[in-house]
Amino acid sequence: MKAFLFLSLIAAVITVGVFSATKTSSVNSAETIAPQTATTQTNIVNGKSAKKAVIVELFTSEGCSSCPPADETLSFIEREQPFANVEVIALSQHVDYWNQLGWKDPFSSQQFSLRQGEYSQHFGKNGSIYTPQMVVDGNREFVGSNMKAAQDAITEAAKNQKGDVLIEVGNVEKDATTANVKLENLPQITKGDSAVLLIAVTENNLANSVSSGENSGRKLAHTAVVRSLSNAGSVNNETKTISSTVQIGKNLKRENVKIVAFVQETGSRKILGASSIPLR
Repeated sequence: MKAFLFLSLIAAVITVGVFSATKTSSVNSAETIAPQTATTQTNIVNGKSAKKAVIVELFTSEGCSSCPPADETLSFIEREQPFANVEVIALSQHVDYWNQLGWKDPFSSQQFSLRQGEYSQHFGKNGSIYTPQMVVDGNREFVGSNMKAAQDAITEAAKNQKGDVLIEVGNVEKDATTANVKLENLPQITKGDSAVLLIAVTENNLANSVSSGENSGRKLAHTAVVRSLSNAGSVNNETKTISSTVQIGKNLKRENVKIVAFVQETGSRKILGASSIPLR
């Protein structure tokens, strides 16, 4: 595990298209596709109990020598789906603060560093951040390579009430599509809190050869790499449908792409419902 410290918090709020994030200072250490529909529900559907979605976020970097085991942990969980009646939705977010330490991660973004910083404040870490960090359903964090901690956190998160999220994706035209997200049976939003619908584009089966930095000479494999993450709008308990244009990068292999939609409280960070759909 490689720890970093935000040395100062800048008062200006930076909007990164997800939540508002406080920018921090330097660190001191780490074609056309047919329409589709997908749903993850938590109630009895057609006489069967559907799987409950759990969001698993990993903050990682190709520049961090402690991160490949965590990448492998996330890959195993996402691929094997080893939890009964649970759908694990993985979001691998490559932070950019390692880029100045010997290797520039081609999948990294300041947006993900800022999102991790928001979690640091939420978890009372006093500005401290580290990689690899895993966050389960916005409310449990631990070292990302700790499989036992992941098992416990995912099992516990699956006990929480979740709403029903239905994603309908239109044709991909000019590297963009429209996602229509229907929301039903959302848990009551915490009094005094607010919630938003976040839409992520993830890509599987990525690999990259690293030629410098702590992982020099290694070829690293990645799963569920977040290629974009956007705020599709505010949600309340009366919200039924939100439509959003989703950009699909030209360089993405569409057979490896998923669209993920999830509702998250901005204060408590609780996940109120989630779903994903492959873009094929």
